[in-house]
Amino acid sequence: MDIPERYAITLPGPPGAHRPPEIVVVHATGDRTPDGTPIYADDTGAFRVEIQAGVARPLDVATGPGQHTCLRATPLT
Repeated sequence: MDIPERYAITLPGPPGAHRPPEIVVVHATGDRTPDGTPIYADDTGAFRVEIQAGVARPLDVATGPGQHTCLRATPLT
Protein backbone atom coordinates (compact mmCIF):
# COMPACT_ATOMS: atom_id res chain seq x y z
CA MET A 1 0.00 0.00 0.00
CA ASP A 2 1.35 3.42 -0.96
CA ILE A 3 1.73 6.05 1.73
CA PRO A 4 0.19 9.40 0.68
CA GLU A 5 2.68 12.25 0.23
CA ARG A 6 0.20 14.93 1.39
CA TYR A 7 -2.74 15.19 3.76
CA ALA A 8 -5.24 17.90 4.59
CA ILE A 9 -5.51 18.23 8.38
CA THR A 10 -8.72 19.72 9.80
CA LEU A 11 -8.09 22.02 12.76
CA PRO A 12 -11.26 22.90 14.67
CA GLY A 13 -11.99 26.55 15.43
CA PRO A 14 -11.93 27.81 19.01
CA PRO A 15 -14.95 26.66 21.07
CA GLY A 16 -17.76 29.19 20.92
CA ALA A 17 -16.08 31.25 18.18
CA HIS A 18 -18.51 30.10 15.45
CA ARG A 19 -15.70 30.00 12.92
CA PRO A 20 -15.20 27.28 10.33
CA PRO A 21 -12.37 24.83 10.83
CA GLU A 22 -8.94 25.63 9.39
CA ILE A 23 -7.39 23.26 6.86
CA VAL A 24 -3.60 22.78 6.89
CA VAL A 25 -1.82 20.78 4.20
CA VAL A 26 1.08 18.68 5.43
CA HIS A 27 3.74 16.87 3.40
CA ALA A 28 5.79 13.75 4.11
CA THR A 29 9.14 14.72 5.63
CA GLY A 30 10.93 11.42 5.20
CA ASP A 31 11.31 11.23 8.99
CA ARG A 32 9.62 8.57 11.09
CA THR A 33 8.59 8.20 14.72
CA PRO A 34 10.46 5.61 16.84
CA ASP A 35 7.75 3.05 15.97
CA GLY A 36 8.13 3.71 12.22
CA THR A 37 5.10 5.95 11.58
CA PRO A 38 5.75 8.58 8.85
CA ILE A 39 6.01 12.19 10.03
CA TYR A 40 4.31 15.00 8.09
CA ALA A 41 4.83 18.76 8.41
CA ASP A 42 3.32 21.98 7.08
CA ASP A 43 5.33 24.29 4.79
CA THR A 44 6.93 26.07 7.78
CA GLY A 45 7.93 22.81 9.47
CA ALA A 46 6.47 24.08 12.76
CA PHE A 47 3.34 21.91 12.68
CA ARG A 48 4.39 18.24 12.65
CA VAL A 49 2.07 15.25 12.93
CA GLU A 50 2.07 11.49 12.74
CA ILE A 51 -0.88 9.99 10.86
CA GLN A 52 -2.42 6.57 11.38
CA ALA A 53 -5.80 5.36 10.05
CA GLY A 54 -6.97 8.85 9.07
CA VAL A 55 -6.09 10.40 12.44
CA ALA A 56 -3.34 12.99 12.82
CA ARG A 57 -1.65 13.40 16.18
CA PRO A 58 0.47 16.53 16.70
CA LEU A 59 4.02 15.69 17.77
CA ASP A 60 4.43 18.98 19.65
CA VAL A 61 1.19 20.07 21.32
CA ALA A 62 2.76 23.48 22.11
CA THR A 63 2.84 24.38 18.39
CA GLY A 64 -0.27 22.44 17.45
CA PRO A 65 -3.95 23.35 17.54
CA GLY A 66 -4.44 23.84 21.27
CA GLN A 67 -5.46 20.80 23.26
CA HIS A 68 -6.67 18.73 20.29
CA THR A 69 -4.66 15.55 20.09
CA CYS A 70 -6.71 13.69 17.46
CA LEU A 71 -7.35 15.51 14.19
CA ARG A 72 -8.96 14.37 10.95
CA ALA A 73 -6.46 13.65 8.17
CA THR A 74 -7.65 13.38 4.56
CA PRO A 75 -5.17 12.06 1.96
CA LEU A 76 -4.61 14.31 -1.06
CA THR A 77 -3.80 13.02 -4.52
